Amino acid sequence: MQRTHSTKLWITLAAALVCGAAVIAQQAAPMPGAAGPATQPARGARGGRGRGAGAAANFPDASTLPKEWIDADTGHRVFRLSPENGSESAYFHYNEFSLDKQKLIFTAPAGICAVNLKTHEVETVVPGQRGLMETGLKTNEVFYTTGGAVWAADINTHVARKVVDLPAGSGGVSCVNCDETLFAGTISGNAAIDPTGATTRPAPRPAPNQLAEMFPGKTMDQLTPAQQSAVTKEQGLSSRVANPTPMALFTINAKTGERKVFGYAYAWLNHLQFSPTDPTALMFCHEGTWHENDRIWTIHTDGTGLKLMHARTMPMEIAGHEWWGPDGKMIWFDLQTPRSQVFWIAGVNFQTGETVKYHIEQNWWGIHFQVSNDGKMFASDGGDPGQVAFAPDGQWINLFRVQGDGTLTREKLVNMSKQNYVTGNGGLEPNVQFSPDDKYVIFRANMLGPTHVFAVEVAKAAP
Repeated sequence: MQRTHSTKLWITLAAALVCGAAVIAQQAAPMPGAAGPATQPARGARGGRGRGAGAAANFPDASTLPKEWIDADTGHRVFRLSPENGSESAYFHYNEFSLDKQKLIFTAPAGICAVNLKTHEVETVVPGQRGLMETGLKTNEVFYTTGGAVWAADINTHVARKVVDLPAGSGGVSCVNCDETLFAGTISGNAAIDPTGATTRPAPRPAPNQLAEMFPGKTMDQLTPAQQSAVTKEQGLSSRVANPTPMALFTINAKTGERKVFGYAYAWLNHLQFSPTDPTALMFCHEGTWHENDRIWTIHTDGTGLKLMHARTMPMEIAGHEWWGPDGKMIWFDLQTPRSQVFWIAGVNFQTGETVKYHIEQNWWGIHFQVSNDGKMFASDGGDPGQVAFAPDGQWINLFRVQGDGTLTREKLVNMSKQNYVTGNGGLEPNVQFSPDDKYVIFRANMLGPTHVFAVEVAKAAP
């Protein structure tokens, strides 16, 4: 394992229908058009629509889709956990499990639902469309927003309660801290201007030429369509980074409704995540072009202790899609040195600044990564050739095992060749998570056409 020790961190600056009870069949069901019960769809064209399109009339009825199969390319058993087309698990860094670790929360057109990870029974917790936040780490409740307020519903009894009204103009909240006393979000515009005057607007500057930065010496017509699309995307992001608007962080007290604004900046703030163990520690990012941003930051909820958790060390280096490890000690992230060329799963200790890097190959990369609860494994959700890694064979759910010498071994879990990853074109990013017992990797996918929630066994299926 490659380790570097940092002595200094630079402190600057994601029903009633039919969510109803359903039991996933215990025998493997054949894929549509497949020859037998243990067959996975052949690699080929993607089957994609995207989020919000899962219940569209041109999709097959969910009852006709397979509930279980063994992936013919990997030997791992895959389960479809959601009974309703258009269902999705949460963004990869949000807690989505019940307090007893038995149930997984997900959203469906019919409402917020829970699936028992052992029996595969599905129940509706909150009927109707709601703004799902995440599940609590102190109570057995799922938090969501509706009607200008934060609500919580018990995952077992389904009894809902209003937690707190959101102050007018407070912006949306996106996460809850580990003792469930604070919610956090971002605001922008005049409300985000530092009243002390200490945070000043930077001078306007032209957006850097992303073609020249990403592909020096080349013209657009010399690039592949995927590369051209990447340049166009980054140019748009860079324009916002070059001339940022004011943004700030805020918390809402769960008992009093008091809003506290802090972390004023002229930057694009996003990706808020509370520590799973420290109720006062909040991680956030400077969004935009990753190779132009020092992205990963932490701050205390009283506005003190601003820390940059990883400073870029070379041109075109990127670090992003960060997340807290389950122990609250490590912050993990996707690291590329430089972008699209050398790939790592990297981590930094929140308290000590000690860093860890695990090298991975181009085709092992994923849009998102996650670490197991025991810290011995990682997973990635893969990506098509148009993603930042430009991986020619990257459409897999992957499992990585940490070896004694500090390297990773890779095992393919699910063939994702029919997944549409392109979110701007009706696609969906799978967003892997480990189940609490580390026996499954949970993800969402449109590989069958409509979006659904899936689980794949970490252990290979018996012959």
